[in-house]
Amino acid sequence: MATAKALKNIIVVGGSYVGKSTAQELARSLPTSHRVLLIEPHSHFHHLFAFPRFAVLPGHEEKAFIPYTGLFSSIAGSVSGSGSGSRHSVIQARVLSIAPNYVNLDKAWSESNSQQIPFEYLVLATGTRLSEPAGMKDDDKVSSVKYLRGHQEQIKRAGSILIAGGGAVGVQMATDLKEIYPEKRVTVVQSRPKLMPQYHGKLDQIIRKRFEDLGVEFITGSRIKVPESGFPKETPFTVHTTAGTELPGKYDFVILATGQTPNNDLINTLPVSTSNTSGSLINPDNGFIRIRPTMQFADEAYPHLFAVGDIADTGLRKAARPGNAQAQTVVKNILALVEGVQAREEYPRQPAGIHLSLGLKHNIVFRNPNEAEGQTEPTVIERDDGRDDMGVEGWWERLGVKGEGKEAPQYHL
Repeated sequence: MATAKALKNIIVVGGSYVGKSTAQELARSLPTSHRVLLIEPHSHFHHLFAFPRFAVLPGHEEKAFIPYTGLFSSIAGSVSGSGSGSRHSVIQARVLSIAPNYVNLDKAWSESNSQQIPFEYLVLATGTRLSEPAGMKDDDKVSSVKYLRGHQEQIKRAGSILIAGGGAVGVQMATDLKEIYPEKRVTVVQSRPKLMPQYHGKLDQIIRKRFEDLGVEFITGSRIKVPESGFPKETPFTVHTTAGTELPGKYDFVILATGQTPNNDLINTLPVSTSNTSGSLINPDNGFIRIRPTMQFADEAYPHLFAVGDIADTGLRKAARPGNAQAQTVVKNILALVEGVQAREEYPRQPAGIHLSLGLKHNIVFRNPNEAEGQTEPTVIERDDGRDDMGVEGWWERLGVKGEGKEAPQYHL
């Protein structure tokens, strides 16, 4: 195997679902001349899918933060972490800027004792920013677990709860809340005419029926106004819309589930080439990185730079399932470039789909019709096999952290 000094770096920036998958697949496939460096500021993998549930239901919050120590453990010749002798590594640091052939970190990497790391190829998987509780603002596990427990306590004390946003996070939290606390008043306010409008209208119908069965109130076509100083500490309080009207009743607690903001700050440090006719690496209409069908940056000056998952301007729904399919495209194209062959693999275009929980047990798999194949109706699979912790132990295994024998992993790690 090549010595550490001779290894060529392939850097993946961002260790959430798609970044994790990209890093692991690259590590499985690369020749011994190359190594993967996954750079991620969080100390643990954040299992975002469980955050809405664990922000309401006590007792499982530690499970949502999984150590990265086993990420490459199942891959021959690999050791996760920064220990000496490792080939692939997870570096807990924040990338401050990107140059065409190196990144700058907020702290020195122990192996090189430098804040600057060169690369041959780079994959941006920085995703989007989410408001708490859908995303955590702290990088460490202890602070994030403390936040979720504090959120649970606020839920317990509140008699009337408003959820701003009728997307997946808002819908899932509303149904969980009414199952766990049926006596509480729960209201969802959605700015669009329909709930989860990026999907076929049948999903809106299904959710409305579920809301009615559980007693969740909902208001569509309105957007709440968030006061600059935050909502009042004294409860109950009145909530206003951006149109200047008051919502009916008063509330004790507001949960913001208002969508995603592209995490594109790093692109500002890269110069735009003179051949780039658009004049920007980012689509100004949505904030996502312009790419080719091969997931390479659209700017021809950067064939060695890739964007994958939520940060890439694919035109597809931002979700882990299409993102993981894109990760496969990135891996195949980087392998081709390493072998001196042109990148030709194109990312798949799939109808939007989601696995959505509508309470602790009830959940559905929903996929928009594939119009290219002549479908006119969506796919709907209803289930009642949900678990309180959403089967999170499976994610610990995917990240290489397992219990001993029949024992569960040590979730406090």
